[in-house]
Amino acid sequence: MNDEEVVAIIIKELLVIMPNASDIASETNIVRDLSLDSLAVMDLVMALEDYFDISIPLDRIADTETVFQLAGVVQSLQTEVRA
Repeated sequence: MNDEEVVAIIIKELLVIMPNASDIASETNIVRDLSLDSLAVMDLVMALEDYFDISIPLDRIADTETVFQLAGVVQSLQTEVRA
């Protein structure tokens, strides 16, 4: 999957959690711009883990701010799973 596809899936999952959100883009800061609390972040993480069949370590999430950075984490973990 390329960056754009992963970003689109993350945005889709964010819209499930926050149906009234608008203008979510790859540079959107997940916590600051969307005002997600820790429970909503965990819901997002679990949804992405299920969708991509990966396990996302919490320390990787703590260092992730934007949708694009999260897409990079997902792709990196997918690569590790395949290796």
